[in-house]
Amino acid sequence: MTHSDKEIAKMLSHPDTVKKGFEMLVQQYSETLYWKIRHFVLYHEDADDVLQNVLMKAWMNLNSFRGDAKVSTWLYRIAVNESLDFLRKQKTALLTADEQQTVAARLMADEYFDGDEAEALLQEAVASLPDVQRMVFQMRYYDNMKYSEMSKLLDRSEGALKSSYHIAVQKVTAYIEGKH
Repeated sequence: MTHSDKEIAKMLSHPDTVKKGFEMLVQQYSETLYWKIRHFVLYHEDADDVLQNVLMKAWMNLNSFRGDAKVSTWLYRIAVNESLDFLRKQKTALLTADEQQTVAARLMADEYFDGDEAEALLQEAVASLPDVQRMVFQMRYYDNMKYSEMSKLLDRSEGALKSSYHIAVQKVTAYIEGKH
């Protein structure tokens, strides 16, 4: 059973119903958040860890949710920030060429990955991008997100985001062409 954002937000705002509201939030948004996070961090175990962090952060910061945005938008912003934090911690140094080449192989071996070799190659190309370019590419390419929405989530200008996306597309194209 799905619940409206307004219904969940109302339950989260009252001490008597906050736990039930959070249960509804987890039930309704966990899978969607998982797949958004999975695009950013690539591997199932990492996406699970980040999702747990997102849900913990949401629970601990319920008092900061004022209802200005939809619950889903608020959660997505937390997920984006947690994903970026995860990537920054994971990559204190850039991936070496050998590590980048293993992305496709690891994805193809991952029982939760349901793509083909072309999708694995695309993911490998995307994994080679700097973190912010990767986020922008993922949001635009996979989620078809508008630059105005990305601007709010990432706190960057629309012009900078358009530029990041354009550069990311060029890099992904060059990477894939280099493999053929």
